[in-house]
Amino acid sequence: MDPEQQNVVVTTEEAQAPAAPPPQVYAQRGFIAEWTVTIILLLFGTTSLVQAFVIPTGSMEDTLLIGDHLLVDKLSYSPSGPVSKYALPYTEIKRGDIIVFRYPVDIRQTFVKRAIGVPGDHIRLENKQLILNGHRVNEPYVYHKTEYIDTYRDNFPSEPNVHVAEFAMDMLVNHVQNGEVVVPAGHVFAMGDNRDSSLDSRYWGFVPRENIIGKPLVIYWSYDAPTDQLADPTISVQHILDLVLHFPTKTRWKRTFQLIHGYPLK
Repeated sequence: MDPEQQNVVVTTEEAQAPAAPPPQVYAQRGFIAEWTVTIILLLFGTTSLVQAFVIPTGSMEDTLLIGDHLLVDKLSYSPSGPVSKYALPYTEIKRGDIIVFRYPVDIRQTFVKRAIGVPGDHIRLENKQLILNGHRVNEPYVYHKTEYIDTYRDNFPSEPNVHVAEFAMDMLVNHVQNGEVVVPAGHVFAMGDNRDSSLDSRYWGFVPRENIIGKPLVIYWSYDAPTDQLADPTISVQHILDLVLHFPTKTRWKRTFQLIHGYPLK
């Protein structure tokens, strides 16, 4: 496992739908540009530019696996200055981006999810199907690992059948129009790719923009270890022994140095 200072990522009628907001055009990083940024951050980055995280839960499977160790680009969503905007690859948060952020209910915890809605977006789930701004959305990254339909989780927003955080209740009371959640200014609606097993905005509300740390850049190491070994910020004797005995066989070599990409949602 990484040194103790490593952070842990903990890792949801067409005719009546409002018109979708006008599409925004964003500059896309190419393959060479992404690897250039990666190498620069690896060589010169500090905790102010890049930070290491580990995935201890399965809420983002199978995009990110338990035991994936990530480097997070903290520059990507930083506000650009009058000069730096021409030199640094700042971007706006887009639908489909994978984001790392401080958990709104407890900012000591850090989560990774996918940004599903940005300010002004209208969101609902209908029998597990995401409907974004009145349109059914293809989500090839999503895994549904249960066959049954949950009245709240899979038909959202609706009356909660489980305990939800205060922020989620505020969302359901004050930010639902015509049966759809409307994302307010300065916030993002986020869900996990393991849609049936993800603690996400359905349960704790919107992610404030200021809580967003950055976006995962690359998997620098992936190790097949259980959640109980990875969720503890300290290095356990059990985990050290596991590494000594099984490092070559439990390292997922094919995932090493994989770049992490979002998936554009429209």
